[in-house]
Amino acid sequence: MARSSAIFLCVLFLMVFSFSLSKKVSYVDKLDEDNWQNMLEGEWMVEFYAPWCPACKALEKIWEGLAFQKKELGINVGKIDVTDSPGLSGRFMVTALPTIYHVKDGVFRQYKSPRDKDSLVEFVAKQTWAKVEPVSSWKSPTSIQMSIISHFFKMSQVLRVVHNHLMEEYGLPTWGGYLIFAIGTIFLGAFVGLFIVCIIDCIYPPKQFMEQTKKKQKGSGGFMTAAGSNEDEIANAIKDDLVDEENSESGDSKSQNSTPNVRKRKSRKAD
Repeated sequence: MARSSAIFLCVLFLMVFSFSLSKKVSYVDKLDEDNWQNMLEGEWMVEFYAPWCPACKALEKIWEGLAFQKKELGINVGKIDVTDSPGLSGRFMVTALPTIYHVKDGVFRQYKSPRDKDSLVEFVAKQTWAKVEPVSSWKSPTSIQMSIISHFFKMSQVLRVVHNHLMEEYGLPTWGGYLIFAIGTIFLGAFVGLFIVCIIDCIYPPKQFMEQTKKKQKGSGGFMTAAGSNEDEIANAIKDDLVDEENSESGDSKSQNSTPNVRKRKSRKAD
């Protein structure tokens, strides 16, 4: 009985030990939508891969070997599954798999050298990455425009899931799903366009409205100018009356002065 129990325990121990050996210990950090910003600090080598990609499977052992030496190289080694994080594939503009990026304190450089272990180690150890031109600021994964593109990639993934659900669960044909998306796109575009037009009208009113407001302002100002001109006309009329009175008085005084001279004339005697 004791022998059988001892044999059973030995077999159980061997099974657990073999299972622990069969389970691979990975030194690669997995990054996704939630923790990808960890690569903005320090030095990183990051691989974009997909489980169905043959070239990615061929690179897997080499990438694990690079991650095993990450402490000696003083770097971090990570990988991103584009099927689980489609937004990151759009943010980094991944067009081919596998794609490798070198990141140093938030500066991104794409690795385009041979994908063998010696080349990867030399790229980091001898700082060959310094000779590679970094990604421009407008294409930087941390920029606003690339963040917007990442949201579009996420949306496309959601639409793909909805399309597959409509075909599998409701039996809709492929053209039916595309028709629904086309109608939805038209209505969504019309709504967004109307919203943008309303915002523009609020910021920059139409010319007709501006002309009407200007006319109203001119009308109120014109009344004041008309009143002012009437007052000027009255003042000018009073001045003219005063001038006329002065002229008439001077004319009367001249006539009075001329009459005594006429009276002083003597009539001639008739011969």
